[in-house]
Amino acid sequence: MRTLWCLVSLVTIVAAQPRAELDWWQTAVFYQIYPRSFRDSDGDGIGDLKGITEKLEHLKDIGVGGVWLSPIFKSPMADFGYDISDFQNIDAMFGTMEDFDNLLEKAKEFDIKVILDFVPNHSSDEHEWFVKSAQNDVDYSDFYVWHDGKVLTNGTRVRPNNWQSVFGGPAWTFHGGRQQYYLHQFDPKQPDLNYSNPLVVEAMKDVLRFWLDKGVDGFRVDAVPHLFEGPIDVDDSVTSAPQHRPETYEMVVQWRKIMDEKSVQYGGTKVLMLEAYGSVDDIMGYYGTPSAPGGHFPFNFRLISDIDKSSSAEDFSTVINEYLEHMTDGRTANWVLGNHDKHRVASRFVPELVDGLNFLAHLLPGIGVTYNGEEIGMENTFITWEQCRDPQGINAGPEHYLEATRDLERTPFQWDSSTSAGFSSSESTWLPVNPNYVELNLEAQKAAEKSHYKVYKQLTELRKNPTIQRGGAHVAALSQNVLGFTRTLPDEDTYVVVINLGDEMEVVDVKKALSEVPDKIKIHILGINSRHMAGHTLSSSSLEIQPKEAFVFIDPGNSVSMILPSSLFVLIVQFVIRYV
Repeated sequence: MRTLWCLVSLVTIVAAQPRAELDWWQTAVFYQIYPRSFRDSDGDGIGDLKGITEKLEHLKDIGVGGVWLSPIFKSPMADFGYDISDFQNIDAMFGTMEDFDNLLEKAKEFDIKVILDFVPNHSSDEHEWFVKSAQNDVDYSDFYVWHDGKVLTNGTRVRPNNWQSVFGGPAWTFHGGRQQYYLHQFDPKQPDLNYSNPLVVEAMKDVLRFWLDKGVDGFRVDAVPHLFEGPIDVDDSVTSAPQHRPETYEMVVQWRKIMDEKSVQYGGTKVLMLEAYGSVDDIMGYYGTPSAPGGHFPFNFRLISDIDKSSSAEDFSTVINEYLEHMTDGRTANWVLGNHDKHRVASRFVPELVDGLNFLAHLLPGIGVTYNGEEIGMENTFITWEQCRDPQGINAGPEHYLEATRDLERTPFQWDSSTSAGFSSSESTWLPVNPNYVELNLEAQKAAEKSHYKVYKQLTELRKNPTIQRGGAHVAALSQNVLGFTRTLPDEDTYVVVINLGDEMEVVDVKKALSEVPDKIKIHILGINSRHMAGHTLSSSSLEIQPKEAFVFIDPGNSVSMILPSSLFVLIVQFVIRYV
């Protein structure tokens, strides 16, 4: 009987210590879809909502937990949907509200959360609000940022200040009807809303409520730092509006309250993801505080803004560790390698590093973010001046458009080797398909023995592991060009990631830099350009690694976790009661 009591007590102690559950968004892979380029269902050469719905099975297959759609709202398309003329309606180019409802329903069947793009800084100049504001309608007069301008000594009226637009050129345009300048920090057809007006604040909150009531699971918020401009009467030496102002952080806190209210109403967290570039301290402000939470997470763009193909392993290590050191007060980390505004990973670095960089994005602590096409290693597509569609590229002119355009990373998804890469039944698409689609496409990668797609699936499956979800990280440069990091958690498997960023074969001592690594490490996942095979055991003190080679190792000697699942607990108790 004493044996029975000891065994039951032991099992009870072990089983009674479950780890705290993480919320769905804290372990998810978020996948950005650029709707114009994902899948065209009707043959007009432009992607649409029905096309996205058709391909949700692919997202389920690769382990996506949440899909973020770039803007699908009614728009004149001066900036391809980021100039919105009706925040509560679907643009006919993408389909109907019924199509959107069907997408939501299908996504729910696949347990995929749907995130919309919230564009609060500006509207289209064709929005009803701006039309009325330009007419000095009493209810909308101050909905936008208007100014008389400055009068020079010779009586000439000029722009209020020397602020420049993100897209190039002055950030002020004179409106002949109202006889005032209006602010646009992006295209002239994107006038800035005036957040000093409480009516604007409430109107945009109503936009959030509308879509949350429709059933969406959250928002990616565009261009957050631009919301509040501060004083307009500044010296002409100041060429851009100040960002990351206290009022901006407070506005995010107000939006979070709405998200939390709707989370309670509908049961399940409605997530707020923020687009903001800046210093680490600037970005941390968007998390808010424990007593006044802000966004669930601001996107971490450090692997884009601070790293390039010339960066050393030490550069990578410094950037990653600096960011991780700020993950305090319950903050959840995230890792972004690309999006619709930045060149594709395979082109920004080299195609051979696609797998290794995906190891970083998905195996470091926190949330993984993928831009559509990165799971198969899509590359930038050359665009002629005549094919250029992006206003940022067009404003740069024919001599410099390739340096500025974002079209290169926005070309159609490469599904297979059929007409237009399976994106459309039409041979004419809104942007040209990359000619390499004949070899580089999803169908071919599914059939291949080794492919980026298959590696990506292994990564998202590994993300379900407790060590990857909750474990600590130790990141270090193993040499000038070899980066390594570990993921560890007591009583769970230890994982070791090693990536050669350089062009030469190296022999590195992993154990010396990462002391928790065992003498022998077993290959768990490897990049497609490796000569090894999964399951091979290698020495951690003299690891030979080829140029651009990348590995995920596992400690072959780790014991089985002492945290027992409830089903095993029941079996043990039944055994003890019956036989002891």
